[in-house]
Amino acid sequence: GYDAVTVDLQHGMLGTDTAIAMLQAISAQPAAPMVRVPSLDEPLIMKMLDAGAYGIVCPSIESAEQARRLVDACGYPPVGSRSVGPARGLLHGGADYVQHANDTVLVWAMIESRAGLNELDEVCAVEGLDAIYIGPSDLAASLGVPIGAYPLPDELSAAIDTIIAAAHARGLRVGIFCPGEDMAVDMVG
Repeated sequence: GYDAVTVDLQHGMLGTDTAIAMLQAISAQPAAPMVRVPSLDEPLIMKMLDAGAYGIVCPSIESAEQARRLVDACGYPPVGSRSVGPARGLLHGGADYVQHANDTVLVWAMIESRAGLNELDEVCAVEGLDAIYIGPSDLAASLGVPIGAYPLPDELSAAIDTIIAAAHARGLRVGIFCPGEDMAVDMVG
């Protein structure tokens, strides 16, 4: 089985109604239901959490302020400002969902630009962030190197290593999109 399944609202050709149906299907399995939102849209983030997402992956995080907004949208007070209304969250998480949601909802910030790379240490230092997700295609475009090239261009490879080191130094998990098996094997290593 899978540890998690992510519904992609950024690049997936679907809307929120379809995402909710997909979260229902994912919840029938042991995999954690995750959603990649299209942007730092706090109301949409809260809606996807209410719909049963147990993690949010947010693209284009380029500053600590944006990372704090992401964490804030994912957490109930006093951690954040998420409004209480977990329709499917309660069904999937149980009657005590609200009491443990701040400890179980995963918050992933995507670093995928030179601007995000320049603010990397500050982003990784944001309390409440669980992981960094690397968007290698957008990062390559931002760095001015070929997109989708493998082996990775040196500048992109160095940037990925920098992101991994900074995240691990703060105890954060790291994920990355891998278009092929060779890259996936290298990234696991």
